[in-house]
Amino acid sequence: MSVFDLFRSRQPSAVSGSKAQGVCAALDVGSSKIACFIARTDQTISGPRPRVIGVGHQSSRGVRAGAVVDMDAAAEAIRTAVEQAERMAGIAVNAVTVTLSAGQPASTRLAAEIDLPQREITEREPRRLLDGALAEFAIEDRVVLHAIPLSWSVDDHRGIKDPRGMFGKTLGVEVHVITAAIGPLRNLSTCIERCHLDLKGVVATPYASGLSALADDEVKLGATLIDMGAGATTAAVFAEGALLHIDAVPVGGSHVTSDVARGLSTPLAAAERLKTLYGSALDSPEDDQQMIEVPSVSGENGALYDSAPRSLLNSIIRPRLEETFELIRDRLDAAGVGKTSGRRLVLTGGGAQLPGAAELAARVFGKQVRIAGPCGVSGLGDAVSGPAFSAVAGVVRRETRGAAEAIAGPPRMSGLPTMPRRVPAEAGAGRASSMWRWFAESF
Repeated sequence: MSVFDLFRSRQPSAVSGSKAQGVCAALDVGSSKIACFIARTDQTISGPRPRVIGVGHQSSRGVRAGAVVDMDAAAEAIRTAVEQAERMAGIAVNAVTVTLSAGQPASTRLAAEIDLPQREITEREPRRLLDGALAEFAIEDRVVLHAIPLSWSVDDHRGIKDPRGMFGKTLGVEVHVITAAIGPLRNLSTCIERCHLDLKGVVATPYASGLSALADDEVKLGATLIDMGAGATTAAVFAEGALLHIDAVPVGGSHVTSDVARGLSTPLAAAERLKTLYGSALDSPEDDQQMIEVPSVSGENGALYDSAPRSLLNSIIRPRLEETFELIRDRLDAAGVGKTSGRRLVLTGGGAQLPGAAELAARVFGKQVRIAGPCGVSGLGDAVSGPAFSAVAGVVRRETRGAAEAIAGPPRMSGLPTMPRRVPAEAGAGRASSMWRWFAESF
C-alpha cells in the first residue's frame, strides 16, 4: 500500500447529498437554466465512477448574470428542478453542492513558510502551514470558495510534489485561493434554504466545468477553459495538474440575444430563436442571398414579419462574441497566465454551441480550440450531454473524487470580513487526505 493509499483509506465517502449511501446532488443555477443532477457512485476496476440517476432542469427565473435578483422566483425554479431529479432517481436529497459564476470570482496567490522543529517532515507540518496561511487571509466582503495547494518547497528546493519524509529547516507552500463577493453567495444560500435543502458546498463554475470537460492530459499539459454561459463568461487556466487561475466577465449569450433583438427590432423570444436557428459567428458567401423572416415588435402574436438577410444577423452576433473573447484574453494576459496553458483552448457552456464560435476563438486567442461537453459521468441522456451541462456534471465528478482542496464544505458567510473556515482537530484526517489526494491524482 502506497503512502497515498493510507490517506485515501481515511477519507469519508461522499455521501451527504442524500440519505442514501454514495449519492450526491449537484445544482447549477444559471441565467438561462437551472439544472440538478443526482448521481450514485459505482465502484469500477479503474476506481469510483459517478452514474447520474436523476435529472431535472428548468428555465431559469429570478436569476440574472448568475446572481439571484428575485428570491421567490429563483427558489421556486430551484425547487422544481430538484423535485424533478428526485422523482427520476427515486431518492429524496437533503443537501446540494451548487455552482457559482456571480460575485466576481477572483484568484489570489498566497505564499507561506514555517521553520521546521524537527528534521523530518511529517503530515503535521504541511497541515499546520496551510492552517496558518489561510487563517491570516481575509478580504473584506469576500468569501473563500477554494484554497488549492500548488507547490511545496523545502529550504531552497522548489517544485516539490510531496514534502513528507524529506529533511530540511524550512517548509513553504504556494496556495491558489479563489474568492467571491459575499452578497450573491448569501442570496443563493438563502434560496437553497427556502427549498429546505442544506448547502453542502459551492464550486466556482469554470472550475466545475474544467473537471468535466477537460481531459486528464489537458489538465497536466495545460489548457484554458472558457464556459460561455447566458449571463456571464468564465474562464479557468489549468496546468501541471492544477487549477492556476479563474476569471469572469459579465457578458454572455443573453447579451447576444439582446443585441439581435435591438438590431432586428424583434422580440427577445424571437431573437433567441433566430440566433439558435440561423446565427453564426462566421461569414458565408451565401449569407447575403439567404433571407430570414423576422417577427416584428409591432406585430401582435408574431402576426407581422419583416425580412432580413442572414448576413445582417451574423454581423450583429460576431462583434459581441469577438468582444467577449478579447476581454477574456486581455484579462488572462494581464494576470500573467495567458501563455501558461500552452496552445489548448476548450469551449463549453451553452454559448459554445453557436456555429463558428470555435473558429472565432481560435483567431482571437491564437490557440487550438475544441468544443467539449461533460465526460467521465455515465447515465447522461442525449438531452443533458451537451456543453450546457458541463458545470453540473463537473460538480458530480468533484463530489465523487473528493475535493482536492485545503478547505472543504460550505463557505463561512457569518461576519465581515469573512475568514476561511478552520477545520476542527477531529476533522484533520479527512482534510489531510483530501489534500494528499490532490497530489496523488495530479502527479
